[in-house]
Amino acid sequence: MSIALIIIGFVLLVIGGEFLVRSSVGLSFKLNLSKLIIGMTVVSFATSAPELLVSLKAALQGSPDLALGNVIGSNIANIALVLGITALIAPLAVDKDFYKMNWPAMMFFSVLFYGMLLNDHLISRLEGGILFLLLVVFIYFMIAKAKRNKKVEVEDVDDALQDVGYPKIFLWLVIGAAALYFGSEWLVAGAKDIAQQIGISEAVIGATVIAIGTSVPELAASVIAALKGEKAISLGNLIGSNIFNIGSVIGLTAMITPIHVIDIKVFDNMYWMLAIAAVLLPLIFIPKKFEIGRVKGALLLAAYIVFIFLAFQ
Repeated sequence: MSIALIIIGFVLLVIGGEFLVRSSVGLSFKLNLSKLIIGMTVVSFATSAPELLVSLKAALQGSPDLALGNVIGSNIANIALVLGITALIAPLAVDKDFYKMNWPAMMFFSVLFYGMLLNDHLISRLEGGILFLLLVVFIYFMIAKAKRNKKVEVEDVDDALQDVGYPKIFLWLVIGAAALYFGSEWLVAGAKDIAQQIGISEAVIGATVIAIGTSVPELAASVIAALKGEKAISLGNLIGSNIFNIGSVIGLTAMITPIHVIDIKVFDNMYWMLAIAAVLLPLIFIPKKFEIGRVKGALLLAAYIVFIFLAFQ
């Protein structure tokens, strides 16, 4: 029954996330927001909604390790699993923005997140507010930089949504909200039951099962695009997702209810998150420079397999 709850929960989160993105983008067009603003704020926040609902639900139900594990595991999976598998199929080009802005920002958020948690094993409301405020500042600078770059392309914004009427936007919003609510409810319930049944900590379940599940839609889309020879994912998108996970998911969750560390295993997972993030920088300078090719992808995927194996030890 627990596995069924998890599967149904994942399906509902995917459906809910999709409808929330559609309704949010449609409403944003009605408010005359530019595609740049919609792509860099509305879409980013909407696509983080499933992770936010799962972490918030877990924290409110007395499972903070599940909330932390969800974010930490997702950040590891984004780079080691999604990037690793995609690069195995088709090499990814890396631009100079990676080491000038994206990677330093990701490391700053990651190290700050770790420092806050290490200090007193707690992300307080104040610390959550700081993380969220820093995310807003980061987005502001990204938008300002994009506006100066006239050639910037905004992904994930469907122009067809400009013509959608208010009734359909409202319907999508209701469907998205309901699916996200019940999806997060059942996913957390199933994950807690499995953790209790097999005697594994919620920190491990959150960083592995839940994190892989929330990464599946992005992984599937990337693999399909790569197999078709289309543009799969950009490294900037994955790094941006990691920054959003810390700034919005952890930040907003902690602002509503402080997140305590119960199981010290959380820190083992966090060391992996920091190491996987840090290794990206030297990886892009190893020949072939400014490219994540098949060999590098294989190394990242191998690291993820080792992480999963050790997590269950």
